Amino acid sequence: MSAKYIFVTGGVVSSLGKGLAAASIGCLLEARGIKVNLMKFDPYLNVDPGTMSPFQHGEVFVTDDGAETDLDLGHYERFTHAKLTRDNNLTTGRIYEQIITKERRGDYLGKTVQVIPHVTNEIKNAMRKVAADAEVVIVEIGGTVGDIESLPFLEAIRQMRQDLGRENTVFVHVTLIPWIAAAQELKTKPTQHSVKEMLSIGIQPDILLCRSDRAVPREMRQKIALFCNVEEPAVIAARDVASIYEVPLTFAAEGVDALALKYLRIEAKAPDLSRWNDIVYRAYNPKDEVSIAIVGKYVEYEDSYKSLKEALVHGALAHNLKLKVTWLEAEGLETPDYAAQLEGFDGILVPGGFGKRGIEGMLNAIRYARETGTPYFGICLGMQTACIEYARNVCGLKDANSGEFDPATPYRIIYKLRELTGVEEMGGTMRLGAWDCVMEPDSLAAQAYGTTEVSERHRHRYEFNREYEAVLTGAGLRITGTTPDATYVEIVEIPGHPFFLGCQFHPEFKSKPLEPHPLFRNFIAASYQNRLAHNDLLTETVPAHPQHYRPAS
Repeated sequence: MSAKYIFVTGGVVSSLGKGLAAASIGCLLEARGIKVNLMKFDPYLNVDPGTMSPFQHGEVFVTDDGAETDLDLGHYERFTHAKLTRDNNLTTGRIYEQIITKERRGDYLGKTVQVIPHVTNEIKNAMRKVAADAEVVIVEIGGTVGDIESLPFLEAIRQMRQDLGRENTVFVHVTLIPWIAAAQELKTKPTQHSVKEMLSIGIQPDILLCRSDRAVPREMRQKIALFCNVEEPAVIAARDVASIYEVPLTFAAEGVDALALKYLRIEAKAPDLSRWNDIVYRAYNPKDEVSIAIVGKYVEYEDSYKSLKEALVHGALAHNLKLKVTWLEAEGLETPDYAAQLEGFDGILVPGGFGKRGIEGMLNAIRYARETGTPYFGICLGMQTACIEYARNVCGLKDANSGEFDPATPYRIIYKLRELTGVEEMGGTMRLGAWDCVMEPDSLAAQAYGTTEVSERHRHRYEFNREYEAVLTGAGLRITGTTPDATYVEIVEIPGHPFFLGCQFHPEFKSKPLEPHPLFRNFIAASYQNRLAHNDLLTETVPAHPQHYRPAS
């Protein structure tokens, strides 16, 4: 049987949560026993987001096959069990790159190459390609209806309904019902105009997900249904919630999945959402909190670390804890008082990044964590800087650095990947995707994983220089994880420290709320133990002054 399709579009404004909506619908269909796949079309001309600024685009999510993709694919993987590849995220740039390659090869036999049918056919072929092993494919169209850039994708999904029939396609449109403070009322006109824009290009939405920060009265839903030509039950009040993991439950309560299945003429069992209910219960009923400082380069825009933040949430949920994250700009720690800025945190994390800005602040944060026994977790750049800090302050290699930050350093602890020597192109030239790692049996990492062999995703241009291995390990640093052929260092640890671990890979890409990543789970556990020890110390030293105690949640 051929796959059926659910198309998710957005109107009025961007950032309405189309990706989260698509992921939540996928979650609900999986809970009913339906096999799903998801994909995202991005209308920008970049071939992929790999060279785009984190401040503008947010996180680059990496799949097992090494694709640099949109951050929404992270939502898809966290909420479902879909196995995503580079085929699940296409940009306008990549579509046009494929078409121009074919044209130069002569595939079009001298025909004039046009948006219709050549671009739209390429888009439709991409949608069919990911449908091979799925019953339902959920396709998100990036951007906002009315944008010139999105028109070819919208035309393609319009054609898909013509090709497949109404019973095999559903259009879900995410829109906005804003609250106008001056008038003290919700307004439906933006939604009406958004649907009108959809109708002008030949698409009639079947389901409206109306974002709002408060309850939408029934009479307002009736009005929207009348003017937008949809069934009243298909006007869904997608109200803001405190935890994104509640979204599938709110959609289920509103009957979103039941409506989609009705329109697709699919019969399925009732959804089993017991594990999601448990997760949400934990999120809203924590036993305590844990405080983590993230010392990064792009903290002004939290979406730059989207998967990282969610992986920490997953680790906290595993212990029924509330996560309290403080984002620290690394440059702000390049001052003599850096220690005072880091006091009181239960754990410290340095994430990935590129370039030399803020490196000295990261090194100060790592030194503080190492010397005070504060649990430390370094990811990618966070592992590299941990090695540099150890070389400088423990091994006495005063000017130790990475070739990325100081090409003239006399102690090049980190250097460019050997296979990239002479490669100057930026796009897609890193060590990307899933690579195997072998760990020492008695290491922190192996204890967390419960095994000595794992596969993790990577995104980096620089590696640990093993010429300095003897110097650093002789001074106490331990290399506990490498590639099976021992070429690359993957994990470093400091024995005797409560938790000090750096990994070259990005474990955050494989963490799910129902399956927390072992390293994040154990980092949170160590951080919470540090919190309890600190509280016990305060109790012993200042019993007469309860105002000094750290507050519980």
